[in-house]
Amino acid sequence: MDLKSLNYFISVYELKSFSAAAKACFIAQPSISSAIAQLEQQLKVQLFIRHARGVTPSEQGKKLFPLAKQLLGQAGAIKNIFSEKTNKQPFNLGVTRGLGVERMSLLLKDFTADNPLVELTLVPHTDQVDARIILKDELHENESFIDMWQEDYLLALPYDHVLALNETVSLSQLDGLPFIQRTPCSAWNNLHDTLALAGISLDIRAKITTIDYALGLIHAGLGCAFLPAHSEIMKQSDVVFRPIVGLQLTREIVLAYTSSSKTMNNLKRLARKHAYTH
Repeated sequence: MDLKSLNYFISVYELKSFSAAAKACFIAQPSISSAIAQLEQQLKVQLFIRHARGVTPSEQGKKLFPLAKQLLGQAGAIKNIFSEKTNKQPFNLGVTRGLGVERMSLLLKDFTADNPLVELTLVPHTDQVDARIILKDELHENESFIDMWQEDYLLALPYDHVLALNETVSLSQLDGLPFIQRTPCSAWNNLHDTLALAGISLDIRAKITTIDYALGLIHAGLGCAFLPAHSEIMKQSDVVFRPIVGLQLTREIVLAYTSSSKTMNNLKRLARKHAYTH
């Protein structure tokens, strides 16, 4: 058993695919399949259950995974102890607003753990960056991207609002509704244009930039807002989310990049790992 085989095992386990793991590790798929087969022979267990759409870990694979992570972590720590001190490589990650603290924290925790010699700095997505996590609408022509998260925009209401009693809200019910405008927001522009065509106007009570402020003002009873309904926001017990009939808007969040490097490839692998899981 060697550390390289364990590293391949971890990659297959996390990506649930031999072909995806091979790409992430920059080796041919037969090589990674051979390494896993050899590891299974050494341990005398089956680590993965193969099927048409990829693989799932067996019970023995699930048992090996935390041990393999720990062993590779310890090996990395030993290497760092005896290696010469090196300056950390800066990596600027541009992040658009309102992506959700919880899921971004989980992603960045994995990224910094896998790249101990990288100094990560989060900057506005409009700055000079090495990569960006942004809305798909914000992509530049020269950027490649990996899909990460997708969520619908819903009307967010105080839990005691009269419209919260309905399963859905019609456009006509928005007329004169006290509203919190969040800008910049591409969905707000679409909502505004749709309402204008229908001759409906909102009663704008506040203009803010962040989702957190919008939620706070909704909770305070100041008004309603049009927000992306990802799991972290939906956990708010004092806010009710309702779809607007005839208006379905979604936002797609992607990892955007223009160049390739070991650090960038690690981030791409983690973006695929965390995609649609939060």
